[in-house]
This record gives sequence, structure tokens and C-alpha cells, in this order.
Amino acid sequence: MNPTDVLVVGAGPTGLMLACELAQAGVRCKVLERRTEQPNITRAFAVHARTLELLDARGLAEDLLERGVPVRQVAPAPGATLDLRKLRTRYPMVLIVPQSGTEHLLEARARELGVEIVRGAEVVGLRQDDRRVVLELAGGRTETASYVVGCDGAHSTVRGLVGIEFAGKQYETHILLADVRVTEPPQDALFAEASNEGVVLMIPFGDGWFRAIAWDRLREQVPLDVPLPMSEMRDAFLRIAGTDFGMSEQRWSSRFLSERRQAARYRAGRVFLAGDSAHVHSPLGGQGMNTGIGDAMNLGWKLAAALHGRGPDGLLDSYERERHRVGAQVLTLTDAFNRLVLGRSAIRRALRNLTLRLALRYGRSREFLAGRLTGLGIHYPPAERHAHPWTGRRMPDLRCAEGRLYELLRDGRHLLVDSTPSGAVARAAGDAVKVAGHEGPGVPGAVLVRPDGYVAWAADRGDLPAEAMAAVTRWCGTSASPHPARP
Repeated sequence: MNPTDVLVVGAGPTGLMLACELAQAGVRCKVLERRTEQPNITRAFAVHARTLELLDARGLAEDLLERGVPVRQVAPAPGATLDLRKLRTRYPMVLIVPQSGTEHLLEARARELGVEIVRGAEVVGLRQDDRRVVLELAGGRTETASYVVGCDGAHSTVRGLVGIEFAGKQYETHILLADVRVTEPPQDALFAEASNEGVVLMIPFGDGWFRAIAWDRLREQVPLDVPLPMSEMRDAFLRIAGTDFGMSEQRWSSRFLSERRQAARYRAGRVFLAGDSAHVHSPLGGQGMNTGIGDAMNLGWKLAAALHGRGPDGLLDSYERERHRVGAQVLTLTDAFNRLVLGRSAIRRALRNLTLRLALRYGRSREFLAGRLTGLGIHYPPAERHAHPWTGRRMPDLRCAEGRLYELLRDGRHLLVDSTPSGAVARAAGDAVKVAGHEGPGVPGAVLVRPDGYVAWAADRGDLPAEAMAAVTRWCGTSASPHPARP
């Protein structure tokens, strides 16, 4: 027996979310973090609608809303506005909150669930066999577990140790970041301005500080370790936007070059990759942290099921099949944004802007882009032929007889939704799985919802009680009772 079921390497949002999922499912989990202290300021700041739904499914969304600033309209390109208020979700917004705020929230939940977080633990070696993975740490100590998940960022040590290729390219334009105070705040909650010289953004954190971001095409590139003075950021804003909003104080700044890369595989034996270890891309669109949290929600319940001896054959392999596709879509989307905003040809940028403005005028194309940007459009192709059209789709937040659907998901179990008039599915299921009744229109007769809020199985007709129980047995095993978290 391994003393730990899963070792998570990296205590960013992805690693902490994964640790919460595992611990809630009764999995012995430990987080190893190279950093000795949690940073107060980090790069990510956008939490999209689908991520808020996933956090809602664990009772965390409302706490995060209190920490952030909701933005209900975004402009993917000059003159092209996307009204998020029209989204069919409980969270029609993008929430602006520092990544550190999300990390604090997730770390507090992980510790409540009994997760041990070891800081100053640097992984330097890895070996595995068909039963376990052994991590070697700097200083000579080792840690052993049944599985390891690398959530250790773009320069992932875990990814390198298992020899997974990280293919892609590096973008040319430096990105300037700074947290500043301003004397003349922008009127728009999310200010963005583009010109032939570059792009600037000003984003409120809600505490008097703003994140200033600049892609400056004209300024000569300097080494990334050269300090970024506030005068350089002021100059970029003045040239590109015509104002620096009265920048008066700077508490933090950084330069970096973004990349477009994806791991060739998300699994090597008993080792998995998630978050930036698996994919990095342009920050335009604010996709990085959201995609990582989605990875964690997808992998967490599957690892728990495998460790508890439940779930269909190939369940762990489905993580890569589902999430590698999502990662590739995110890279395509953010690369398109990068070319749209930062392309060197003014004519091509103008044509792309015109195309995007036209696309946002029409319902279907507008809904498609909104789904990609917010994550609400993510779905997983079903593995079985002739599956119900709802299979693999995001489950809507129905009002069930027992309460709101996403509240019913908070214990991390599968949920069987019975929409039959007689309630026959619920009676047949008994205590084998958590059941909710629903009588509204537009929902299949029976739906089995995965712990991550996607549809595992659905059916409209036939012998629904028998088919539902077959689905429950396949996905949840003979006992679908919850596994309490270890103290």
C-alpha cells in the first residue's frame, strides 16, 4: 500500500482545485510546492462563467464573487462588443479577481478537507512502475504515491522527467505587466485600446489597484529580467490609448514573452499533466487559469473512481481524450486573438476586426464565440455510438424538486435527474445514487450528471428505469455511496 494515493506537484489554482476534488472523494492526497511562500500577486485575473459554475458546484463561487469585480461586456476587438448578460447561466460575466485571491480560497478549502500542502518541496527525479510513482526531492527525500499529477506550470519539471514533448512556438512581442494606482480611473470596467503601435488594458481589482497590461510593438525589446519602470508603462499607454489614467504608484511589475505550446500527451503511465504543465498560450482572452481548473475538475473524479475501483473501463484514458481536445481549442482561440490584435499587417488586422464585428451581429456565430470564450460551449464527444445528443454536454443548472442542480452536485457524486411524470427512475435507483426530480420541459426523461457537471448518460424513451440503473452501475459501480474525506 502506498502511503499517499495521489501526489499533486504545484500549488497554483489547478493543483489546489485538484487536491480539493480528490480529498472530497476520500483520496489521500498531498500537494508539493517548490515555492516557499504564496505570492501576493500573480498574472491571471479573469474567471469566466463556466469556471464560476464549476466552483458553484463545490460551494465556492459566492465567496469568490465577494473578492472580485464583475464585468458584463467585453470587446474582443475594437468596435466588437460581446454582451455577457445574455448568457444562459447563473454567472453572466467575467469576474476580475487576482489569481492570488483564487489560490487563497482554494487553499483554505483544501486544508479544510485535510490536504497536506508541503512548501519548499522541489521535485528533481521521478521513477514509476505498474504500482506506484516515486518522486525524488531536493535534499534527498522521496515521496511515493499511486499516481502523480504535474500541475507545476509552463516549465514543468514533471513533464520533463517523463519525457513528454511540449510543442509550439514563442510569440515575439513582449508583454508588460504592472499593478498601479491611478488618479483618473477609466469609465469602462474593462478598458482596452488598440492602435498600430500595440494594445493596452486597464483592469480593476476592486481594492484601489489596477492591472496595467501593454503589448508595445514599437519599443525595443530588452531582456526579461530588466526592471520595468512605471515611466515605460506610462509611455505605452500615452502612445496607444492617449492617456495613462494618472498612474501614480506601482507595487509590482514584470515583463514576459507568451508562448503557444501544448503537451503531446497528458498521461505517461501513472503520471498526468494538468494546467500550464499541459498547455500555455497567449493571455488574450484570459483562458489559462480557467482551462487549468477545468482540467482539475475533469481529472479529479476520474482518479478517485479508479482508486475506489469504480467507473467504466478506460475512464482514466478519457481525461486526455477529453481535455487535450479542449486545450487545442483554447490554443486556436487565443492564437486567433493574438493575430487579431497584434498582427503586424494593419490591413489584415482591419479585415479581421471587420469579420469579428460582423460575426457578433448574428445569433449563432455570437453564441459560438461566447461559448468558446466563457467555457460554456465546452463539450466532450461521447465515446459510444448512438449516444443521446446531451451526452458529454454541459448540464444546465435546473431547478429540481430537491433544490438547484449545481447545489446538489456539491458532495462530488454523480446525480441522476428523473424527469419522468411517474418518478419511476428515482424509485428504481433507490439509494444507489443521488437522485433529483425535475418536471420542466426540454430535458430528457433521465440524465446521469457527472461530478464535474457534464452529462455521462441520458435517455428519452425505452425502459428508462432499467437503462438508468445500467448507466449508474457502469459509471458508479455497485455502490454509489459517497466516500467521506479523510481527516
